[in-house]
Amino acid sequence: MEYLVSATTDVGNVKKTNQDSINVKTMTINGEKVVMAVLCDGMGGLEKGEVASATVIKAFHKWTVEVLPGLYARGFTENDIRSEWTRLITENNEKIKLYGKRCAISLGTTITAILLAKGNYYCVNVGDSRTYEIYDQVVSLTKDQTVVARDVELGLITPEQAATDPRRSVLLQCIGASETVYPDFFFGKEKQNAVYMLCSDGFRHEISPEEIYAAFRPDNMMSADQMKENEIALIDLNKRRMERDNISVITIRTY
Repeated sequence: MEYLVSATTDVGNVKKTNQDSINVKTMTINGEKVVMAVLCDGMGGLEKGEVASATVIKAFHKWTVEVLPGLYARGFTENDIRSEWTRLITENNEKIKLYGKRCAISLGTTITAILLAKGNYYCVNVGDSRTYEIYDQVVSLTKDQTVVARDVELGLITPEQAATDPRRSVLLQCIGASETVYPDFFFGKEKQNAVYMLCSDGFRHEISPEEIYAAFRPDNMMSADQMKENEIALIDLNKRRMERDNISVITIRTY
């Protein structure tokens, strides 16, 4: 599989600091192309959310560069990825909690990450940042770890009610602010001529899945420049609709 990648982040309309952090790494391992993308949405007092998000991004980037090639050479399974990423998330949950105690502040971060390798996708999620697969429609690969997502699953509210619920950004857990973090994992076969999109919640509140598909459908993402233009266009649309959060998106086009 071959890949085109692009990523854009914007501080948005209201906040003084961009607490989102993003990283995309493309590599060739044993003659095969691999993509690792990570997006973290930080939160915390004294504008320290960017510390939490950057800490997790750096840890996953280091793992990608130092550990993944060896795993790839030996051959890895879904359980290997589950074990490795759970370890990373647990270690950084403790690291960020200790930093918060030293500074007397509360801070934390979501994470959504995807590894595209060997014809498969390997995805992890904590919080309400999302990873999508865009092929003939927009499909979320991840499930939000939020109060309203739990209430929808329990049948207490409808998805339409959840979209405007004032609790929609209340997380059940996040890295750095939870005693123990339980990441969700999602695995599957990657599609050729598809787009894989990671985004913070600020990217998706004010735009519809139909608008995302119109911009990011695979035949509208034929070059890195075109992908970048489309990302900026949707971010600008969010801002015109008065989105108050930081706004971040990563896109990966397979071909």
